[in-house]
Parts: sequence; structure tokens; C-alpha cells
Amino acid sequence: MSFDVEIRNIAGQVTAVGAAGPFTVVVDRPAEAGGGGRGFNGGQLLYMAIAGCVSNDLFREAAAMGVALDRVVVRVTGDFIGSPAVSTDVGYEVEISGDAPPETLRELVGRVDRIAEIPNSLRSGTSVEPRAIHISG
Repeated sequence: MSFDVEIRNIAGQVTAVGAAGPFTVVVDRPAEAGGGGRGFNGGQLLYMAIAGCVSNDLFREAAAMGVALDRVVVRVTGDFIGSPAVSTDVGYEVEISGDAPPETLRELVGRVDRIAEIPNSLRSGTSVEPRAIHISG
């Protein structure tokens, strides 16, 4: 599955809207860092991508196992340090309940940890680089 996302700033401001097909998110910097403080910053989006991927995969894999989940909470923690800032090691916690025994739910979380696309992309060191730069003036 291929993805194409775009971020466009709003009216000359730092605040921007990110779009992926029909879905949007507000992207910004904190006000104390020169932004409008109206949306997620890049680090939050990175960690949110990890949490979202794990959550989505838990539901997908649970359905494949015939397990109905009642509650899934994924918390991702880390920090950014240095100059330029780079993420420290990232950890996540899962709270989960469903109509399966605890050992089955633990097995489900372990399976998802092994196959989740975003965590595995980060673990393998996916390359990120500019492919084109278009300048208008």
C-alpha cells in the first residue's frame, strides 16, 4: 500500500494542515518555540504514528484471531535531545482488554510488536531524504 501525504502552511503562518486523502491534522510548533500552538509538532506526530500503528494492528490481528477487543490504550514515550534534536529510545505501553484469556491477549501484543509497520520501520533505520526541491519566488 502506497501513501502520499502533504503539509501546507496556512496564510503565511507556521500552522499547517496535513492531509492524507480525505483525512487532515493540524501541524504546528509550540507558541514558545515561535509557532501558533494550534496543533501537533513533528515529534508528537512521530510518536502518535507509533501508537496509531500499534493500536490499529492490535484490532486487525485480534479480529484475525477471533478476539473482540473492548479497550486498547497505547502510550508512547520518549524525548528529543541534542542539536539537531534526535529522538531518544522510544518505549510504549499497552492496556488491553477483550473476550480472550490474558495469555492470549499477551500473545496478541507480542505478535503486533513483531509485525507493526511503523515500529519496524524505525527499528530497521528507514532512510528519509529529500527527492526534489521546488523554489518559487
